[in-house]
Amino acid sequence: MKQIVIVADDRPGIVADVTMALGEKGVNIGTIDGEAIKGVGVVRMTVSDYDLALRVLRDAGFHAFSEEVILIQLEDKPGALARVARRFKDARIDITSLRIVSRDGKTGVVALSCEDSERAKELVRDELLS
Repeated sequence: MKQIVIVADDRPGIVADVTMALGEKGVNIGTIDGEAIKGVGVVRMTVSDYDLALRVLRDAGFHAFSEEVILIQLEDKPGALARVARRFKDARIDITSLRIVSRDGKTGVVALSCEDSERAKELVRDELLS
């Protein structure tokens, strides 16, 4: 699975500008997550058409890029994510982004990206969704 990452100066209206630009060109947003850290805004999203979305965002002046995301399913209980994170630590694979996509009380879906996706997929093959 792919996700788009936008890195921009943190300012009021960035979410409105991103979502309006995509909406006007018919790009549907599947998931979106944003945060501001020390004046820098980072938005991560999944969309219906990655190539079109990247063109629209770049034309609108955003620094946007696509990255591979691995989806894993874990038991929804304390320590489940820590167990997986420990695998990455022990294998010396750096997780560059991570977010809990959904939880239903029994299981949770986690999206993560790292520099070596193929090695990471092998590391979590027993919990891999994509």
